[in-house]
Amino acid sequence: MNILVILVPVSLVLAGLALFGFLWTLRHSQYEDLDGDAARILLDDEYDDHPKQD
Repeated sequence: MNILVILVPVSLVLAGLALFGFLWTLRHSQYEDLDGDAARILLDDEYDDHPKQD
């Protein structure tokens, strides 16, 4: 039962960090263009501004 004294606060801190991270991504518009990101991965790199180096 003594381990609960450690595990409960640690789990609450981790849950708080996860909530903070989620709210941060919402405020910084990380979920605005999900379709664009999904389509961008399928595009060729021929329009890339940076030439590939060998």
